[in-house]
Amino acid sequence: MMILWKPEWVLEHIHDNMEIISIPLEGDLEHKDSIGNITVIKKGDVQIMSAGTGVTHSEYNKNKDKPVKFLQIWIFPKEKNTKPRYDQITLDEKDKHNNFQQIVSPNADDAGVCILQDSWFHLGKFDKDFSIDYSIKKRGNGVYAFILKGDVVLDGNALNERDGMGIWNSDKFSVKAISQDAEILLIEVPMNM
Repeated sequence: MMILWKPEWVLEHIHDNMEIISIPLEGDLEHKDSIGNITVIKKGDVQIMSAGTGVTHSEYNKNKDKPVKFLQIWIFPKEKNTKPRYDQITLDEKDKHNNFQQIVSPNADDAGVCILQDSWFHLGKFDKDFSIDYSIKKRGNGVYAFILKGDVVLDGNALNERDGMGIWNSDKFSVKAISQDAEILLIEVPMNM
């Protein structure tokens, strides 16, 4: 990994053969990369960068007077050394109300950004006492659940804000919101690479 410090304190670094998904939770994150993208991602956006044969990028807080919080998830691609690519979408917040809104998919024709792996991401925001089931999209996949806000019962296990839990060897599991506006991120990935 090559790290360069620039006068404006932007950390620039290189990735290859990695699917990188960024999900802002608060604030504005500025992104710049070697394939020509200069963008700002905000809460409600989802960004993917397929590093493939290699891409250099930097990201930093667009607004120095406000905090920025975001999740960045790295997943190995199905195929190595592909051409680097970038995509970003803005989500419709109401689509995740009492629902699992798909935000990442391996199918370019599906909802969300396209990932080069048999992986699906979903966001949900639920009313208190609302229950919903999630069905695994591909046999052999598992799910990592991350509680963004509030309290839930996931597959019979009580989880609180910032808790995480992995589920595998299952076809389906249930989620029940214990608090109002509980938010959860589900990351479904292959269990064998």
